[in-house]
Amino acid sequence: MKTRITPDASIKKTNNGYILKIPAGDSSSYRLAQIDDYFGLSRRKFPHHSLTLSLRAKASSSSIPGTWGFGLWNDPFGMSLGFGGNRFRLPMLPNAVWFFSASAQNYLSFRNDKPAQGFLAQSFRSPKFHLLVLAAGLVLPFSRKAARKILSKVIDEDSSAPSVDVTQWHSYRFEWSAKRVCFYVDDVQVSESLVSPNAQLGLVIWIDNQYAAFTPEGKIGFGVLENPEPAWIEITNLELG
Repeated sequence: MKTRITPDASIKKTNNGYILKIPAGDSSSYRLAQIDDYFGLSRRKFPHHSLTLSLRAKASSSSIPGTWGFGLWNDPFGMSLGFGGNRFRLPMLPNAVWFFSASAQNYLSFRNDKPAQGFLAQSFRSPKFHLLVLAAGLVLPFSRKAARKILSKVIDEDSSAPSVDVTQWHSYRFEWSAKRVCFYVDDVQVSESLVSPNAQLGLVIWIDNQYAAFTPEGKIGFGVLENPEPAWIEITNLELG
């Protein structure tokens, strides 16, 4: 497990977990506190093929500007490009399974019938390459809506929005196998999906002030947000099995 922080962010180890915290600040700088197990690895050496992840967690607010969460992904968009000496990664299509919290400025879905903001149980499955991605790139300068529709045919995704007060302690678990993903909150199943990401994936636990959006109207936006108050998440009892 490696920790990565931007200036004035912090990761504090507790008796059985961690507190990840970013300071208050304006929209001029990126703020991140992250724990992962893929730092310095090429994607083909990411450690996880299928597993069960469980932990307990709570957050400082239900409306933290930016994103936070915990789960597995293939670091597809090079968000950590160059940060902390991390190795160069070319962008790829996303493969991920996680509990993910996204503030209102985000729109993190290529489909119009799935939730794309708030607290989500979410999975993505994508091939390493698809010819339609080239088509989306060619169409993008002329019609972002058409490009988004093409990508929705390439990237399988599923998400649900469990009703959870994230400022209180809850137990979170997902079970990832080759053909399905099941999500649980306090040992109650909240979602089951046949959208199972392709391996190999890395563990990531993070909080930041970043947003990204590709809306059904074709609007694209990304950047960093002001967070007037310090923001944090605390996790305990992390288990991978």
